[in-house]
Amino acid sequence: MASGSLSRSSVSSWTPKQNKLFERALAVYDKDTPDRWHNVARAVGGKSAEEVKRHYELLVEDLKNIESGQVPFPNYNIRPSASDEEQRLRNLKLN
Repeated sequence: MASGSLSRSSVSSWTPKQNKLFERALAVYDKDTPDRWHNVARAVGGKSAEEVKRHYELLVEDLKNIESGQVPFPNYNIRPSASDEEQRLRNLKLN
C-alpha cells in the first residue's frame, strides 16, 4: 500500500492498553505467522484484522518518516534555566 493512501482520519482510536497489547502481539505473531492479523486482533480485543493491519502500516510509515529525518527531534530543555527554577519555586509558595 502506498504511504499516501492511508488516511489517519479514518483510523479508529486506540487506548494505551490496546497499543500495549498490540505491541506484545506483534512480538508473538511475526510476519511468517499464518493469519497474523486475525491473531493480533484477537490478542488486542475490540479491533478487526483490518484495523490492526492498518495500525501496523501507519506505525511502519511513521518509523520510515522518523528514520529518514522527516520528523524533527523535539527541543527538550535538558537543564532548566535558573529563571525557570525560580518561577517553579514561586509557583509552589503557599500564601
